[in-house]
Amino acid sequence: MFDIMRKYAARLGTSPRGEASTERKGRGHNLFEAAAAYVTARALDDQDGVDEASSWVSPEALSFGVGELASRAVIALARERSMTPRAVARDLLGLPAD
Repeated sequence: MFDIMRKYAARLGTSPRGEASTERKGRGHNLFEAAAAYVTARALDDQDGVDEASSWVSPEALSFGVGELASRAVIALARERSMTPRAVARDLLGLPAD
């Protein structure tokens, strides 16, 4: 799963540590860039990266972006595993299967 987040962050032009690529420097970050950097930093237990990504957008925007990233990640994993999104989400959270 972390590989999916890293690939997503790379497509958005941010490294897993939340550092902007050279073409993105000098302009603001959008909520999806912030969410990708934030989630990746959390996955890597990088508190500096979490703090930096959290400063890019409002808490509400970050929350929305993280939710959207979670939805897309669950859908991608479900397709990859030939499972339902519900089954994947429950598995990721360590919940028993329905």
